[in-house]
Amino acid sequence: MIKILHLSDIHMGSGFSHGRINAATGLNTRLEDFVNTLSQCIDRSLAEPVDLVIFGGDAFPDATPPPYVQEAFASQFRRLMDANIPTVLLVGNHDQHSQGQGGASLNIYRTLGVPGFVVGDKLTTHHISTRNGRVQVITLPWLTRSTLMTREETENLSLAEVNQLLTERLQVVLEGEIRRLDPDVPTVLLAHLMADNASLGAERYLAVGKGFTLPLSLLTRPCFDYVALGHVHRHQNLNKSNNPPVIYPGSIERVDFSEEKEDKGYVMIELERGNVKWEFCPLPVRVFRTIEVDVSKADDPQAALSKAIAKHDIQDAVVRLIYKLRSEQLDLIDNPALHAALNSAHTYTIQPELVSQLARPRIPELSASSSIDPMEALKTYLHNREDLKDIAASMLEAAEKLLADDVEVWLEATNS
Repeated sequence: MIKILHLSDIHMGSGFSHGRINAATGLNTRLEDFVNTLSQCIDRSLAEPVDLVIFGGDAFPDATPPPYVQEAFASQFRRLMDANIPTVLLVGNHDQHSQGQGGASLNIYRTLGVPGFVVGDKLTTHHISTRNGRVQVITLPWLTRSTLMTREETENLSLAEVNQLLTERLQVVLEGEIRRLDPDVPTVLLAHLMADNASLGAERYLAVGKGFTLPLSLLTRPCFDYVALGHVHRHQNLNKSNNPPVIYPGSIERVDFSEEKEDKGYVMIELERGNVKWEFCPLPVRVFRTIEVDVSKADDPQAALSKAIAKHDIQDAVVRLIYKLRSEQLDLIDNPALHAALNSAHTYTIQPELVSQLARPRIPELSASSSIDPMEALKTYLHNREDLKDIAASMLEAAEKLLADDVEVWLEATNS
């Protein structure tokens, strides 16, 4: 059996808004979180030890990360080189400069000739020798329309027609690689793509319109023993028959609150030709927690907020407090007390939302079909507005004066 560790979507350098500066290191604590999580993946690779590490793409948020972020990434993968563990780094959409025009951030590893490192920036087959035998890895990096087609070819086509034509062309190229495979050597397809039946996460906001969706049938070929995917941040197996397994390991850290409830981790694989075992390995990552509460109907909104916060374990978590209130309740909120209540969180944000008074349900007695005296209508309205009870008497008095003045003006006009 060949042991493989499959991880993807590291996005090192993401989510700085959810961290703070560590006074001891000068680094954002979220960068330290990402480095620590990647370190745990590398630790497992060395402890087994595995025979091969495959990375499914998206090392950074973009193709030009700051040098200190690149260094943090490289320092972890350097440990694999020192241990003589072959590594395949696939190019994802975030790794490509200008969506494929101008190279990729990961190409530096090939340029420097880092021993044991393979960069997958094109569709091709890599024959890799490991301590426990050979393995074939077909790399399929993130593809855009311009990769396979010219602008003239897509000019008069609908999006669905473009997607269909792209799939057909990719199928032809992929078939060429498949025909050159050694049937006796285990094969992994390593691809960064959007499969048509994947359950999406944060990546749906990050690559809209910049790639295309591929059918699962293109991936579930008997020549593949394992299909290792990247791009989708939620862990999932797209092929329940496991023949072959089609696995998104998901991202290794939470990028934002859209991934609040997702498990994060990597996949361990035992592979031989015609047989594969795999296991998802969760990672202990930073907790994200949303506290959402509506205090617009509460007599004591501050107490309601304090009670809602107390129900949650927020120690060292990234927290967002979202609460709804009426405009007249703003002065009842003790903001310093809220900050104190959230102080044990790693970081937090407070997001008050005003409830629109226009959204109140209509009072049946005041419908257009009802015939009611104006003063009676105003009394009915004020009776149903608890928030106006303190000024109701003054409003009625003012209304009576206005009506009296209007009647007097009308009489004067009639007599003249």
